[in-house]
Amino acid sequence: MDYSIVVPAHNEEQSMKPLYEATKKVFEHMGGTWELIVIDDGSTDETYRAISEISDQDSRVKIVKLRRKFGQTAGWSAGFSAATGDIVVVMDADLQNDPEDIPAMIKKLHDEHYDVISGWRKDRKDGSALKLGSVIGNWVRKKVTGERIHDQGCSLKVYKKEALIDLELYGEMHRYITALLSWKGFRVGEMVVRHHARKYGKTKYNIRKKLKGFLDLLIVKFWIQYSARPMHFFGSIGAVFILGGFILGGTLGVLWLFRVIGLSGRSTPLLAVLLVLLGFQFLLAGVLADIVAHTYYAQKKPYSVESTKGFDTFPLDQGKA
Repeated sequence: MDYSIVVPAHNEEQSMKPLYEATKKVFEHMGGTWELIVIDDGSTDETYRAISEISDQDSRVKIVKLRRKFGQTAGWSAGFSAATGDIVVVMDADLQNDPEDIPAMIKKLHDEHYDVISGWRKDRKDGSALKLGSVIGNWVRKKVTGERIHDQGCSLKVYKKEALIDLELYGEMHRYITALLSWKGFRVGEMVVRHHARKYGKTKYNIRKKLKGFLDLLIVKFWIQYSARPMHFFGSIGAVFILGGFILGGTLGVLWLFRVIGLSGRSTPLLAVLLVLLGFQFLLAGVLADIVAHTYYAQKKPYSVESTKGFDTFPLDQGKA
């Protein structure tokens, strides 16, 4: 397979046929083999029926139906696991991304020897609130991760398949894939792409998602900077507590030795001991908690597949219909 197009969809029944037709037009013009993988992320409308009818007519259209709404990160992760193409393209189902931009992105990927090309919605057609949230979010992300990509929130991206191997996604981590891949040593580029106003359905973005994304950004920052040696992070915090405990205890000891103060009835000696103990406990508990969490997500997928359609074999070894 030359190309895999991964599209997570939640309540996008009206977009399915236009999405298929636009994608088909682009990739039949490009030539080569391709597959369109739609991840039905717990839709409560007729999204599954709409794409299933298309799949019945075109075997290149495949479906992964999740048992409930797990979110965009889980949808991307399921799509990456299912994709068999040498090039993996990701875009939203709402057609705000323009499939006509994909050939140029793939050409840039090959010609300039990138591993990933990320779309840049330089002229966004969203409301003012979404634009402002995106500007703030991208500024914070660039400051925290040091990444140069202008528009991390743009779903339209093109990947070489090898860049996605062993990529672990959970929470709202789909926003920071390029940061994680850059940390792994893959070359990430970007290209200005077109952006259209939403024609069907409603936007899925809200303040709650932005907050979750910010919290996951902290995890990404930690993982990029300290994953090889988490002791550098937790040890620094623990050392502050331990140092503070020894300074406080030492000061009290000197003052008591020279009979400047008495320690009887004072709580400060206990505070010094507590700081030292907290330092060691924070260090050990933090390292162990991080190892346990990372091990868990490395072995388990953050979603559950109800059924699949159009696959000879499904790499997740879950239900097949």
